[in-house]
Amino acid sequence: MNKLTLIAFSLSLPFISACSPSLPELPDMPELPDMPDIIPDMSLPTLYKDDINQGSVLERFKVNQLKLGMSKTQVQDLIGSPSIVDPFHNNEWQYINHSILHERDDVKYSLVLTFDADKLANIDKSGIKSLPELTEEEKKLENKRLADEKAAAEAKKKAIEEAKRIAKEKALEEQRLKQKALAEAKAKADAEKKRIAKEKALAAEAKKKAQEDEIRMAVEQAKAQAEIKAKADAEKKRIAKEKQELEAKKLADEQAKKKAQEEANKPWYKFW
Repeated sequence: MNKLTLIAFSLSLPFISACSPSLPELPDMPELPDMPDIIPDMSLPTLYKDDINQGSVLERFKVNQLKLGMSKTQVQDLIGSPSIVDPFHNNEWQYINHSILHERDDVKYSLVLTFDADKLANIDKSGIKSLPELTEEEKKLENKRLADEKAAAEAKKKAIEEAKRIAKEKALEEQRLKQKALAEAKAKADAEKKRIAKEKALAAEAKKKAQEDEIRMAVEQAKAQAEIKAKADAEKKRIAKEKQELEAKKLADEQAKKKAQEEANKPWYKFW
């Protein structure tokens, strides 16, 4: 029996044993040489093993796009849901991957994100060194993104500076207008005070004149009344005097008439 026959026989023994359990015992076989010694250029095939992917699958290109201030929704839209969220501290998200790959290095990485309320506050990339580096195409896209972000940041900075400048100019203009309005209001108030003071002076002068006219009219009225009274008194005296004179004349006339009557009625013989 040559070596190839022994090899074929030894390989068929398990199948023969499975089909017929009552085979007689075989004598001890001599030790066979290793296959490379028999066929130097021949190697035995290795068994294929599937890749075992466990945990979050991250891409460095997307991880690099994480920014502080992002909301939880924005983070999920960019890199997916976390592997672990502590129910007692849901402000910390962990993206963990421990994958066993066939004929490649195993993948082990961990990304930890911390949120303050709903905003991304801290990004811990210390555990993602095993992530594949960016491809040339991704590097171009990354450089373009960084350039766009830099341009946007510069534009935002310029816009903020311009807004500050405009706000400053607006504040100065508002202050100038306010000072102008205050000055105009003060001037108007001063003019109004002067007008009121002038009107008060004119009113006081008019009042004084009215009082003087009232006093003058009162004096004139009193004088006129005194003159009227004096004339009335004089007229009364004249009338009284005339009345007295008339009464005296009447009395005299009556006496004279009486005397004449008496003389006329005196007997002719009486001469005394």
